[in-house]
Amino acid sequence: MSYYTERHGMRTPVEKTYDITMEMYSLLFDCCARFFDNVAWQYPDECPDGNGCCGLDLVKLSTALSFEIPSLFRNQNGIIDKPQKGYYGNDSYDQYGLLDFIEFIYLNCKDISSRWWHSFHRHDDISFDNTRTCATEFKSAINGIFEKTGLLYTLTDRGMIERVTENSVLSKAIESRVLQVKEKGLRELLDDAIIAYKTPHPSARQSAVEKIWDALERLKTYYTTLDKKNSAAKIVSDMAHGQIEFIDLFNSEFKVLTDIGNNFRIRHHETNKTDITDSKHYDYFFNRCLSLIALAIQYLK
Repeated sequence: MSYYTERHGMRTPVEKTYDITMEMYSLLFDCCARFFDNVAWQYPDECPDGNGCCGLDLVKLSTALSFEIPSLFRNQNGIIDKPQKGYYGNDSYDQYGLLDFIEFIYLNCKDISSRWWHSFHRHDDISFDNTRTCATEFKSAINGIFEKTGLLYTLTDRGMIERVTENSVLSKAIESRVLQVKEKGLRELLDDAIIAYKTPHPSARQSAVEKIWDALERLKTYYTTLDKKNSAAKIVSDMAHGQIEFIDLFNSEFKVLTDIGNNFRIRHHETNKTDITDSKHYDYFFNRCLSLIALAIQYLK
């Protein structure tokens, strides 16, 4: 459903971002909290009458998460919570700890098979099924918040949060082609590069670019019966269908990318290499290198 101002173009578009504000954090944490009963099977608050689980024991969960997700925000009592400006005296938080927590809820939630109102203790006694319809509901709710707030993340069916990249070369078609690459080492390097590229934390961008350049160098040696120079020449010739203008174009692009890998702090880390300090530059390098590789692997024999 769209609201009146959206339908009539009167609303300012939501700004796309990777930065989770305190308000966004609260929305996401509250969404997780709505599914606390679904993870209570693992951290149960026990009914005094011996009826089993009557909800989530937040202290048990907070204690367990102090080891599993130590950077997750906590209040002054050490209980996981959402930050509130100035309320606890320390409103700093790690947004990636929250993303870990979202994955945790998704991976550990189970459907509730029954609720029985226990009037004496004024709580529900809960039992569980080994089904996970609630995980789908949770994923939909979280992704709805991501979309509504402009956060460039998505929770996948595998329970992993990936960053959404706009104007990226990477596509499902390219990922499918990578899986069809017959040479194991090249395939693994490309797969590792793609996984790192989609990882939310900015530090993974450096790893993604390093892996994609390693893949570029391995690609040049794809034909093991030839030396590196002749193997690369065969790859370029096949890409160009032997047409000299395209051979010159692809040779030039391979050389430029090799020079980038040698001159910037990508594969080599000597002091004379140029540092990459802007994460957007990592995205540019990754997409430029992937663009050539994605074309080349379509012509491998």
